[in-house]
Order: sequence, then structure tokens, then C-alpha cells
Amino acid sequence: MLAGTAGSAVNSGKVLDCAGRKLDLAMPRVMGILNVTPDSFSDGGNFLAVDNALAHARRMVADGASIVDVGGESTRPGAASVSIAEEIGRVVPVIETLCAELPVIISVDTSRPDVMAAAVAAGAGMINDVRALQNDDALAAAADSGAAVCLMHMQGDPRTMQNDPQYGDVVGDVLAFLKHRVAVCVDAGIARDRLVIDPGFGFGKTLAHNLQLLKRLELFHELQLPILVGMSRKSMIGSVLDKEVGDRLVGGIACAVLALWQGASVIRTHDVRETVEAVRMCHAVVAGGF
Repeated sequence: MLAGTAGSAVNSGKVLDCAGRKLDLAMPRVMGILNVTPDSFSDGGNFLAVDNALAHARRMVADGASIVDVGGESTRPGAASVSIAEEIGRVVPVIETLCAELPVIISVDTSRPDVMAAAVAAGAGMINDVRALQNDDALAAAADSGAAVCLMHMQGDPRTMQNDPQYGDVVGDVLAFLKHRVAVCVDAGIARDRLVIDPGFGFGKTLAHNLQLLKRLELFHELQLPILVGMSRKSMIGSVLDKEVGDRLVGGIACAVLALWQGASVIRTHDVRETVEAVRMCHAVVAGGF
């Protein structure tokens, strides 16, 4: 199955419109994770200060990240909500600082329309929404922003999503959800060249669900949109390998390569340097040479 998919993994002609800046996806890209939160599952509390966040973003860009994804509210299982004002206060100063210095796309990881608007005004070129613009007014905010949008699938919400998630057919159900959300976005005036899809590994899924999604990721090409995947350091890796969060690099790289082989366009990760090397190697094989 995978060998037959490899040719389609060369993302020729895919260009993502990020609020007027173009991101060429002819070669897969790496999105570096920058959580400016006290409680994210892997790096919570490490980058709350703007100077620390900038230093980490500089490292990720030097290591090859094409996108830096800034999040101000944890979406780990069981995470508590924060106020809109607090989320804006966390992400906007960081985004302004990053946009003033770094030559890459800055993404905001949020589901709230006020945060989306503030982040894009500060220079963000992409909105990464785990709720796929389902919150009130989020669709209009994203449409008006001009930014690229990543639509992710999640069953439930971060506080409850891992409480016995159920599907008839996880791949078919997630695909149907994303197909519907894409249609809603297009109807709202968001051009297809601004859209990315994410099946939402770990968001309301058991280990078996996650493994099925990764095994059959090629089916998401039906939507003819770039695919973003985020499996870095997640519990699905810990469950298979019996590894703690800080020791899941090898499993994360394996998952990234399996996704790349099936045509993923963006890999979201904490471990940028190692993932960039894996992307380059995998792409060299898929493309038949440099």
C-alpha cells in the first residue's frame, strides 16, 4: 500500500497562501512547536518569557523549521481553559517579536476568534485550530484574516476527549468531518489554497484509532489538500514503546516518516533538527533524487 502511495507524496504545485505570503509545499515542511503555556504536556512553562520563546524559535528556525506554531492555551487531555485576555497576552507579544525577526511563517494555535484576529494583526500568517473553526464567530474571523487555516479533527474537548472515544470507522468518520469542514470554509469565502487538514492524532482517539489513522493516512488525499500531522512525543508513542514523554524521539521520527511516505505536507514537532533531517531523507527517496 505505502509503496504505491510514494509517488503522490511529492507535493508538486502545492502552495499555501499565508496572509499574502506563499509557502511552497513541493517539499514537505516542518512546523516547530512553541508553547507559551505553563501546562502543556511536554514543554509547559519553558517558554513563558518572551526572551525564552524567541531564543527557542531562533533555534528551531536555524534547525530548519519553516513554520513556528505559537500556542497560549494547552490542549492536552484534561487541560483547563484560560481567559481570552490571558491567551492574547501570552501569544501576541511573542508573535510580534518573532515576526519582526524571523523569516518564516508564524502560526497561532487557537480556537478563539478574538485571539485569531489579534494574532494575525500581530503578524501571524496561519491559524491552527484544533476545533476546525467550529467556535462561534471563528469561521468569520478566519475568513476575514486572509491567513492560512489548519482544520483539525477532535472528538469532544480537551477536558473530556480521552474519556472512552468511540467511532464506527475512525478513518471514515474523521475524513467525513474534515470534508464537511472544508466545504463550510469554502462557502464562507476561504479559498482552498488557504486550507490544510489534520486528522488530529491523540485528540479523542485511542491508541488503536491513532494507529489506524496513520496506517491509512493516504485516504485523506481524497480532499486534495495538504495534510498536517502532529504526533511528536504523544502518548500513542509512549504506549507502543513504553517510553516517557522526554524519550519518544525515535518513535516520533518513525511516525513522521510513515506520514511523509503517504504524502503528508507538514510535520508538527518539538524536535525540529531531527525531524528536518528525516524529512529531507524521506523526500529524497520519494522524489527520486535531490
